[in-house]
Amino acid sequence: MGNAANGDYRRKIKTIEELREIIGPRPRDKVVIMCHGTFDIVHPGHVRHLMYVREKADVLVASMTCDAHIYKANLRPFVPEQLRAMNLAALEIVDYVIIDSNATPLENLKVLQPDYFAKGYEYFKDGVHVKTQEEVELIESYGGEIIFTPGDVVYSSSAFIELAPPRIAAEKLHVLMESEGVTFDRLRDALGEFRGLRVHVVGDTIVDSYTYCSLIGGTAKTPTFSVKYERQVDFPGGAAVVAKHVRQAGAQVTFSTVMGDDELNRFVSDDLKKNDIHCHVSVDHTRPTTRKNAFIADGYRMLKVDTLDNRPISDRVLEHLQTSLALSQADIFIFSDFRHGIFSARTIPALTQAVPSGALRVADSQVANRWGNILDFEEFDMITPNEREARFALGDQDSVVRPLGSELYTKARCKYLILKLGDRGILTYRPHVPGETRGFYTIDSFVSTVVDSVGAGDALLAYATLALTATKSDVIAGILGSIAAAVACEHDGNNPVAPHDVLEKLNAIEKHVNYA
Repeated sequence: MGNAANGDYRRKIKTIEELREIIGPRPRDKVVIMCHGTFDIVHPGHVRHLMYVREKADVLVASMTCDAHIYKANLRPFVPEQLRAMNLAALEIVDYVIIDSNATPLENLKVLQPDYFAKGYEYFKDGVHVKTQEEVELIESYGGEIIFTPGDVVYSSSAFIELAPPRIAAEKLHVLMESEGVTFDRLRDALGEFRGLRVHVVGDTIVDSYTYCSLIGGTAKTPTFSVKYERQVDFPGGAAVVAKHVRQAGAQVTFSTVMGDDELNRFVSDDLKKNDIHCHVSVDHTRPTTRKNAFIADGYRMLKVDTLDNRPISDRVLEHLQTSLALSQADIFIFSDFRHGIFSARTIPALTQAVPSGALRVADSQVANRWGNILDFEEFDMITPNEREARFALGDQDSVVRPLGSELYTKARCKYLILKLGDRGILTYRPHVPGETRGFYTIDSFVSTVVDSVGAGDALLAYATLALTATKSDVIAGILGSIAAAVACEHDGNNPVAPHDVLEKLNAIEKHVNYA
C-alpha cells in the first residue's frame, strides 16, 4: 500500500470501490488515516497538514470534493478536479486520492471506515461545527477517531487565487482533453470539416467605425477635448461579421437582415458579396443602417457615437425574414441578436417557427445597454450569452457564476450553454450522463495580449457552432470557439477570423502542453 513507483503517480487516484477493495475492512494490519478538502491550490498549509497526519498512520488517503459541489467563491474551483487529484497524487506522502462525488465526506467515511479522520485546526478552535459533529459521530460509531491538526501554518487557497490566479490555461485544457478523449490532431481535423456546412445567419447589421484622431488639447473655457482627424475605417459588424466569420471558416452562408436605404447598406452588401455571402436584405426606408463610431486617440477610446433606430421591425419586414428562413436549405440557423429591431418578444417565436425542422438552432443575445433577454430563445440547441446577459435574464446580480449558469441552463431548456466570462474564459453546461459526462466544465482564455475585444464573442459563436455541427462534440466546440475568440482579441478591428490563425494558436498551445 505504498506510494506509486517510477513516478506514475496517477495510479494513486482511485474510485471509492477500488480503494475499499485495496485497504480492506476493519480491523486492518495497517492504520489508515483520511483527510478531506477542496485542495484548489495545494499550498504550504496543505503540505503541513498532510505531513502531520501521515505520521499518525501507515496509509494516507486524501479525499477531495468534486467540482460539482464547490460553490464557496466565484469561479471556484479554479483548478478542475482531475488536475487537483493529480497535484495531490504527485505528493510522496499521499498514498491514495479519491474524488468525492458527494457534497460531504460522510458517505465515503461510511464505506471506507478509516481508523482516523483528520481535520484542520480551524474546524475546532471556535468549537466543533454542526457538520463536523456529524462526522465525529459517524466515525466514533464504528470505533474510529477524529484528530485535528495544529494551526501553525494557515493559508487560504481563495486568497492566493484572488491575489494572483496562476496561469495554467494550457494545463487545464490538456486535462479536459484527456478526460474527453480529444487530441490536438482531432482539433486540427475539425477545422477542415467546416467546408460544405450550410449556415443561415439572421440578425441586426451594425457598421463598426473606427475614427482615429490625435489629441491636440482642451479648450480653456469648457471641459472639451480637441482632436485632429486622421482617418476612419469601417467594418461590417453585428450579425454581418458573424456571417463573415462563418464564411471565412469555410461554410456556405446565407444572411438575412434589415438595413436602411443608405450608403452603409451598399457598403455592407458589397462587402458581403465579395466574401461570397448570399444576402436577403430587407430595406426599411424609415430607419438608418445602424452605425457605431468609436473615436480613438493614442490607442484610447475617447467617445462612441451611435446612429440607430431600435424600433421593432414592421410586419412586412418580419414576413420577409420568415420567408427567407422557411425557404432556406441550411443545416444551421444562427440568431445573432443585438436588439436593434429584428428580435423582440413578438418576433422571436415567429422567426423560430419559420426555421425548418431538424436544423441546428443557435442564439446569441448581446444586450449591452438595451433590453434583450437570452431566455427569449427557449429550447435552442445552443446559446452563448456573457455573464452580464445571464444576470440580466435572471435578475440576479449576487450569485456566484456556477449557480448562475446552472439556473440559466435550466430555465433556457437548451442543450448546450456556453457562458462567456471575458478574460476568465468560458463555462459550458451540457446534458449530464452519470458515469459518462459531467454537466459542466471551464476553458480558460487563451488571449496573449488584448488589442481589441470587439467581436470576440462573434468569433466564438461562429467557430463553436460550426465545430458542434461538424464533430457533435461540445468540448471541441468550446475549445475552437475559445481559440477563435482569442485570435479576434489580439487584432485591431472587427475582422473575420481565418482557420489558419486558429491553427497557429492551437499549435502554440500544443507546444506549451508538450513542453510542460
